[in-house]
Amino acid sequence: MKFDIISIFPGFFTAPLAHGVLRVAQEKKIIDVTITDPRDYAKDSVVDDYQFGGGGGMVMKAEPVYQAIKHVQTKHSHLVNLTPKGEPLTQNMVNGLLDKDQLVILCGRYKGIDDRIHAHFDLQEISIGDYVLSGGEIGALVIIDAITRLLPGVLGNFSSAESDSFQSRLLASPHYTRPEVHRRQAVPDILRSGNHKLVAGWRRKQSLRYTLARRPDILDREVFSKNDLAILLEVLDGKNS
Repeated sequence: MKFDIISIFPGFFTAPLAHGVLRVAQEKKIIDVTITDPRDYAKDSVVDDYQFGGGGGMVMKAEPVYQAIKHVQTKHSHLVNLTPKGEPLTQNMVNGLLDKDQLVILCGRYKGIDDRIHAHFDLQEISIGDYVLSGGEIGALVIIDAITRLLPGVLGNFSSAESDSFQSRLLASPHYTRPEVHRRQAVPDILRSGNHKLVAGWRRKQSLRYTLARRPDILDREVFSKNDLAILLEVLDGKNS
């Protein structure tokens, strides 16, 4: 999968792309990441100017961004603009981006990008949360990482990704590793039972319990089996084992 990032800070991505699953995915040639700097398409490398109508803050000029997009755009490009005005990023949205051949991700800075850029390109606007960052670079890494770890061949065990929080539309159950006892705190007996059916049931119950306690809004979007509804009733009754 091809990722083209448009950013005035190409060096921002050097370390993150050199570690973890993003490094592995590039080494395996599963993904290809290129950064294009709009400054290369600006007169005297100036990419921002004062905004019409007054007010504090600068705005990124349309022309350098336009030329940067045209430089990388193909007939297979899907364009993303990271902006607080965008639709909140969800796991379902990430799954929907998996079938794209090329993502072109715009990283705005200052007050944002001249809005006339939307007159020239069909841009999907995405927000990674209800807060303000200095630019879209962190959001670009979030999107690339979220997509990459779901691509075949990236993770050693794909079931690890399938069981993550939100991928199953619920928060994940607790995880434990060796030793069995750490500072007098033991791993739940059921996880050491060897009974896969009981373990699966325990994990489902814990997942529902965590989601109900911490993110009940997610439950509004979930379709439950009769068994799940029975578990939720147990959780509401305070039975947490």
